[in-house]
This record gives sequence, structure tokens and C-alpha cells, in this order.
Amino acid sequence: MKTEPRAFILANTRLMAPPHVPEISLYLADEAHDLWLKTEEDLEAIGLPPPFWAFAWAGGQGLSRYILDHPEVVRGRHVLDFATGSGLVAIAALRAGAAGVTATDIDPWTQSAVALNAGANGVELTFCGEDLVGRAVDADVVLAGDVFYDRTFADRLVPWFTALADAGRTVIVGDPGRAYLPKESLLALATYQVPVTRALEDSEIKKTTVWRFA
Repeated sequence: MKTEPRAFILANTRLMAPPHVPEISLYLADEAHDLWLKTEEDLEAIGLPPPFWAFAWAGGQGLSRYILDHPEVVRGRHVLDFATGSGLVAIAALRAGAAGVTATDIDPWTQSAVALNAGANGVELTFCGEDLVGRAVDADVVLAGDVFYDRTFADRLVPWFTALADAGRTVIVGDPGRAYLPKESLLALATYQVPVTRALEDSEIKKTTVWRFA
């Protein structure tokens, strides 16, 4: 790894509250920051995968809002936050009273971002960097924010989430209308208007729905 993640994150982000979840503070890139606009060549030169962890995506904000407003979903239960990114949803679950949370993401930079963000919010969680798709999980609740943006990825996730739900897990996702959301498998729980970063999205507000796999 060419760049030390923790030092890079601290140098290129600042601690701020996502607009839809003001109870939580995260190390995020400013809207005007060029971090996301770097080319793949620029990112490769510094050893940085696309920095999904540097932004509070609409699906994660909506899902976090739902968990904070409905703490009974996670209270006293073991939670897996899949594709955690910044760790926002994982932190929200702990704030809502989860017995324990594992945040998982295959991006190695995410572990540093999640550790910084968990520390900033005074919570402790477990991090897993393995690809868990298709595997059994030791969790009562599986949460995932904004994961249906790619067809190939969605084709892997849908049967896995369905199998977890069939096995008795509660599987809840937050999604702002991504192209590959499998609505036919889902039950809508809540809808929010979530402020987002214009540099990343096609608008300043994204209608975001929280869904449960039926």
C-alpha cells in the first residue's frame, strides 16, 4: 500500500455530520473536494481504491435514519453492516442499542475510515475485510446501504440476501433508486428525502427508500 490510510484520511477529510443523520459525525470529503474526481490513474498512483468511504451516500443515510428512529429493529441484536463504507450504518445500529455490530467491506482503506469514525462517535465495533457474499453469517440483522448500483454485484447479492431472509435473518437495505434494486423481493418500510453531494449524484436531494427482504 503506497499511502498510509489513516494519515491520508485525516489530511483529506474533515469531521462533519451527514445532513440526514446529524446525530453522527464522520470524516468525510467536502462537497467541493476533488478526491472523488481524481482519475483512476491518479488513484492508482497513490494506492487508493475509489474512496466510497469518504462520502455519506443516500442509501446509508436513509437506512441510518430508519434504524435510529426504529431502534427496536436492532436493539439487543447482533448486526452485520454489509459494504459499510464510512461505517455510518454500523454506528447508527450501535447508537440504537445493538448488542454488537460487525462492519464488513472488502476495500482495505475502509477499515481505517471505520475505526476513525467509530472513535469519533465513542462506539466500538468489529471489522471484517472478507467477501461474505454467499456465506452464512452470525448475525440477527443484516443491513446494507446503497449496494444495487452494479448489475454483476446485484446478481450476487439478491440470492444471498434472499437466502439470509429465508433463514430467519432480518435483511434491510437503503436505496435511492439505483438501477438494479430487486423491488419484487422487497417490502417498503419508509421513504426519505435525503440531501446528497451534487458532485456524486444527479441532484441535491435523493428520494431514498428503506426496504426489507420479504
